[in-house]
Amino acid sequence: MAKTGKFFVYCLYSDTFDRIYIGQTDNIERRFKQHSSGYVLSTKKFLPYRIIYFEEVPDRASAFRREKELKVTKGRKFLRTFIDK
Repeated sequence: MAKTGKFFVYCLYSDTFDRIYIGQTDNIERRFKQHSSGYVLSTKKFLPYRIIYFEEVPDRASAFRREKELKVTKGRKFLRTFIDK
C-alpha cells in the first residue's frame, strides 16, 4: 500500500545557467537544502538555484504524474512564466 501524506512537486531555476530542474519530495525544505549544498548530482554543477514554483499534491503517485507533466514542453513553458527576466 502506498504511503499517503503531503508531497510536493517543485521547480528550481538557476539564473546563472538559465536551467530548470523539476522534482518531487515529501519535504521541500530538506530537499532544497540538499540541492543548495551540492548533495544532488544532477543540480550540483549549476548552483545556485532558487525555487520558482511548487505545489502540494496528495500522494507520491500524484507527485510523479505531475512531475512528468511539468517535464514536457507545455509544462516547461508554464514554468518559464515564473522566471523574472
